[in-house]
Amino acid sequence: MTDRVSDRASLPCEQQFGQAALTQPERVIVFARFPEAGQTKTRLIPSLGPEGSAQLQAALTRRTLQVARQHCADRSCDLEVRFAGGDVSRMGCQFGAEHQYSSQQGNGLGERLEDAVAAAFQAGTKRVVVIGTDCPEIDSLILRQAFEALLHADVVLGPAIDGGYYLIGLRAHRPELFRGIDWGTENVLRQTLQRIRQARCSVRQLKSLSDVDYPEDLLACRRVPGAFTQVLPAMQRGLLSVIISTFNEERVIEQTLEPLADLEQVEVIVADGASTDATADIVRRMGIRVVPARRGRGRQMNAGAGLARGEVLLFLHADTRLPRGFPEHVWSTLDRGAIAGAFRLRLDHEHSGLRWIEWGVNLRSHYRQLPYSDQGLFVRSELFHRVGGFPNWPLMEDYELCRRLQKQGRIRLAPAAVISSARRWLKRGLWRTTLINQICIAGFHLGVSPERLGRWYS
Repeated sequence: MTDRVSDRASLPCEQQFGQAALTQPERVIVFARFPEAGQTKTRLIPSLGPEGSAQLQAALTRRTLQVARQHCADRSCDLEVRFAGGDVSRMGCQFGAEHQYSSQQGNGLGERLEDAVAAAFQAGTKRVVVIGTDCPEIDSLILRQAFEALLHADVVLGPAIDGGYYLIGLRAHRPELFRGIDWGTENVLRQTLQRIRQARCSVRQLKSLSDVDYPEDLLACRRVPGAFTQVLPAMQRGLLSVIISTFNEERVIEQTLEPLADLEQVEVIVADGASTDATADIVRRMGIRVVPARRGRGRQMNAGAGLARGEVLLFLHADTRLPRGFPEHVWSTLDRGAIAGAFRLRLDHEHSGLRWIEWGVNLRSHYRQLPYSDQGLFVRSELFHRVGGFPNWPLMEDYELCRRLQKQGRIRLAPAAVISSARRWLKRGLWRTTLINQICIAGFHLGVSPERLGRWYS
C-alpha cells in the first residue's frame, strides 16, 4: 500500500480551483467525504487499519467520480461534489481541480441531502440524481437509467442491499423524503418508500447493489478489476487461501490450525465473529491473521475472502480438520475441470449411526453437487467474487452459494475426507439433527427467511 492518503494530502498543490457555473438541466451530485485516516470508514479500521480505511475511501471516491464524469461528458450533464471534511483545496488536490466542490450544509445526512437538492432546483436544474461514494459497482449505465426513469417517474431509487439506497433521483424538490428517516440503519429504504407513497409520488427502482461499510462488503470492490489495487491485496497465482470462521472456539481452534501452519503456498485467515473467549488470542499467538467481522458465517467468510490473496479460496469450519496433503487434492480436483469442490465427510466419533450420516452427506454431495462448508468447500477466487460470494445469512449460505456455482459448471468431491466434529449430532441426537436440517432446507425452498431459519436451527 504505497498510496498513503495522509502523505498525498500533505503535498503542496499548485492547481487552481475555479468554480464553473452549473447550467445544464440535469445534475449529478456526488456526496463525498475527505479521506482522513481515523475519520473515514471507521467500521473497517479493525480490518484495514486507519490508513487502509482512508485509502479505501479515496479509491471509492475516485471510482465514483470517474463514473460520474463519463456520464456527464456523454450526456451534457453538470457534476457537483458535495463534501464533508477537508476543504475545497484539499479535495481538489486529492480528486482533481476540474470539479465543482461545495461543502455539505446541515446537521445530519437528511438535512445535507435536502440542502443540496434544494440548491440544485433553485438554480434551474430540472432533474437531479444524488449518489454516494460507497457503491463500487455503480456505472454510467445506472446513471443513464436513473435520468431516463425521471422522464416518467417523480422519484428514482437505487436500493442498497443493506437496506439503504445508493442513489436517489428527483425531478422536483421533495424535502419530506429526507425528514424523519433513521439514517444509517436498515430502515432507510423502507421509510423513504413510505414517504414517497404519502407524498403520492410515482417511483422507479433500479437494481440493488452493495455499499461498502463492513469487511464482508469488500467483495463488491473485488468485482471491479483494477480500481482497488492500492488498497486490497492482489491475487497471487498458485496460492491457496484457507478461510476459517470462528466464534468462541478456543477448545478446538488450535487443533484445527496446527496442521496448516507454515505450509508453502497456503495462506490462513481466521474471520472471527467477536468471540468472547480466547479464540482470537490463540490464533494471533500462532502467527495467523485474524480478520474481525460481524457474527454470522456468511458475513465472516466473505470478510476473510475480501482480504485473501489466494487464487483458490477454501472455506472451513473451526471444528473441521483438513486431510494430509489437502492442497494437492484441491488443485487436482480443479485441474480435472471442476469449477468448485469439497472433501468427503468423516465425523470424529465411532457411533454407528454416524456412518449412515456420512454416507448420506457424501451421496448428496456427489450426485446433487450440494456440499456444505463443513466439508471444506473450495472455489477459484475469481469465480467466487463474480457470483457474489456467500449471501450474508446466518444459515443456508453455503447451500445458496452452491446452487449459484452449479450454474457455472460441476462441483466435484476430492478423493479424501475432512474430519469434522460430531458434537452437534451427539448433543441433539442423530435423527433430531437430521430432521432439523431437512426442515431448514424445506423452509428455505418455501421462502422462509434465513434469519428465521437460523432461529429454528438454534
